[in-house]
Amino acid sequence: MAKYSVILGNVGNFSDRYMTCGYQKEYTLEELFDRVKSIKGVTGVELVGTWHITPDNAKRVKENLERTGLELVSIIPENFGRPEYGKGAYSSKDAAIRRKAVDETKEIIDIARFLGGDLLSLWPGQDGYDYHFQGDYLEEHGWFIDSVRECCKHRPDVKISIEYKPREPRNFSYPATAASTLLMVNEVGLPNCGVTVDYGHGTAAHENVAESVAILKKYGDKLFHIHMNDNYGEWDDDMITGSIHTIPFIEFFYWLKRTGYDGYISTDQYPYREDGRDACNESVRWFDILYGMADKIDDAEIKKIYQTGNACEISAFLRKLMFNDTSK
Repeated sequence: MAKYSVILGNVGNFSDRYMTCGYQKEYTLEELFDRVKSIKGVTGVELVGTWHITPDNAKRVKENLERTGLELVSIIPENFGRPEYGKGAYSSKDAAIRRKAVDETKEIIDIARFLGGDLLSLWPGQDGYDYHFQGDYLEEHGWFIDSVRECCKHRPDVKISIEYKPREPRNFSYPATAASTLLMVNEVGLPNCGVTVDYGHGTAAHENVAESVAILKKYGDKLFHIHMNDNYGEWDDDMITGSIHTIPFIEFFYWLKRTGYDGYISTDQYPYREDGRDACNESVRWFDILYGMADKIDDAEIKKIYQTGNACEISAFLRKLMFNDTSK
């Protein structure tokens, strides 16, 4: 059965470089938890380190988890929005910064266990480079891998899931694609290291994200977590799931089902001008629709289509699936 969660900040206030005070009102921690809880079908919540969780407020967060009955799905370490990490965290050229990033990640791992969680979704937003000849690709990949490996060894009962993205805030990010992330994960070489697929990141990387799901299954069963949103393919717009893509999402959810993915599916959105709670609710409602369509796909019928690869048969299959249209 599908399990849905929401990143806590998705139902709050959002700012950009033009509206630095944000487009929405500010909410208390308790109000954010209540807004997530109000979304039908959502049973989990994700937190962002320093935004929502610190050693000083861990008890308060635990009380809100218990009060709302939400499961802690993941914590995202916040080493991408502070000046000291502006030139990288796990692959920083400064060994002291790498040390700080690893030590803070270990601290978040311990907090996750205190809160009953067993997953960190690692988005290394500032790891990468902007200019040619700026990055020593071999050395910096090595530093990144060594840093993640040390974090994984800290508590083998907590999964470390690396979320890739092709760019932003750096012009080139480490890691950038499902394949490059999988190579890093395999070099880390530990069973609690895997991959977070963010659908919008994959689209911006010009991936067919359904194929990325299959690749991660085939080469080590390394899909640990999923973030969902939508975009136009050129940028990480973080829009409501289903607002742009439909058929690619159906294929994506089909491959989640076929590969046996049983983890959470989280919203990861920036609804600047929309009410965040309502925008996340719309995504979750689309999750239900898309999972329902995946469940309706007949295994024998799709196997036959895969054997021929006939594009006209595929089109007719999708018309029937989506609109019950069987016309010839």
